[in-house]
Amino acid sequence: MIKNDAWIKAAASEGLIAPFEASLIRRVQLPTHGHETPVISYGLSSYGYDIRLSPNEFRIFRHVPGTVIDPKNFNPGNLEPTELKEDKNGSYFILPAHSYGLGVALEKLEMPDNITTICIGKSTYARCGIIANLTPAEAGWRGHLTLEFSNSSSADCRIYANEGVVQLLFLEGEPCQVSYETRKGKYQDQPEAVTLARI
Repeated sequence: MIKNDAWIKAAASEGLIAPFEASLIRRVQLPTHGHETPVISYGLSSYGYDIRLSPNEFRIFRHVPGTVIDPKNFNPGNLEPTELKEDKNGSYFILPAHSYGLGVALEKLEMPDNITTICIGKSTYARCGIIANLTPAEAGWRGHLTLEFSNSSSADCRIYANEGVVQLLFLEGEPCQVSYETRKGKYQDQPEAVTLARI
């Protein structure tokens, strides 16, 4: 069963999501500009929670001649850090046309043993050609999600930091016999930084 806003709010008070916004935020006061500005929404919605992109790090895949990306032996040289930019609209990274990038969630998650969450893209970005790769956080997982984005358009696109970037949907099932925590999953306790592929 998909969990509603009342459940998400109660679970957040027990550590599910931190920091947590109890309503959908659409406007904020930017400290560097002194005025209120619209943002890509984040916070609690009817049946989900829109998390934000951390300003800490964003990396873009680049072709390195003579190399092949190997998930069993990942070469960090294929990922290039990109600069956080800022203007009157906020802080942002640029994801070039027809490229793929990795960011990290600002919020930290701590999943109960009977809940798995999946990340889905926000329609505002989808209408710009940005596809968020669907990824799960399994029962018992904790940390900051590494987020994956593909720019399918022929134009460079901004991805705003500190603003909504994907929505989490929380799915409840019968308690599992072996959670991510008990099996010592390899992506447990991810920091607020891009976590590379590992085996």
